Amino acid sequence: MAKSEGRVAIVTGGGSGIGKESAFALAKDGYSVAIAGRREEVLNETVKEATNEGLKMLGVQTDVGNPKSVKNLFSKTLENFGRLDVLFNNAGGGAPKILIEDLTYEQWQTVVDSNLTGTFLCSQEAIKIMKSQNPMGGRIINNGSISAYTPRPDSAPYTATKHGVSGLTKSISLDGRKYNIACGQIDIGNAATNMTERMSSGTAQADGSMKVEPTYDVKHVGETVLYMSNLPLDTNVQFVTIMATKMPYIGRG
Repeated sequence: MAKSEGRVAIVTGGGSGIGKESAFALAKDGYSVAIAGRREEVLNETVKEATNEGLKMLGVQTDVGNPKSVKNLFSKTLENFGRLDVLFNNAGGGAPKILIEDLTYEQWQTVVDSNLTGTFLCSQEAIKIMKSQNPMGGRIINNGSISAYTPRPDSAPYTATKHGVSGLTKSISLDGRKYNIACGQIDIGNAATNMTERMSSGTAQADGSMKVEPTYDVKHVGETVLYMSNLPLDTNVQFVTIMATKMPYIGRG
């Protein structure tokens, strides 16, 4: 029997990149995993790949910024798997790289809905399930990002929402104690995914220069999410940063 047989996880933004890697790490350890995302065809491909490997995975098309869509995700997970042990709030995105004074309201709101409101709505549904199940409790892991601490140029919506995610992490961690719910945050810098491929020709730095930044294998993010997920509920990783060792962050160099 796999180590985590009988345990259930939801991973938002689970069809590709960090979410997919984390979903597979959990599923290979024995979790039944529901993956959520906006692109149904990507979810279907990921589920097919998991099924071919003998893993338990369910895909649910979801807009995490929409309350009805989020409720559907959690009800389908319960319907298929019966409980919820781990939620990884991974879904999110940024606005186009544009001067803050030129951002439209719609561009701002899209990022707020996906990054901050989505994390809140999914956590809310997870808490409702976790506090009512037997045994009571579970774990919520939020994807913060290096931008939860330090912005990149022209990234106000992304940076502001990721700072907000840190506040949510702390609030959920505090308010979840009475339900045996642990909440922690993983802050990820320059994992090699499709998102970082666009950085291969260089990324804007704070001094106005362009610089190619190092990346690392995204599988290490999945390993870290699995480690956090498998801790006993009396133990919590509150915040962890995983990043390319030489990326510009520490000392801004």
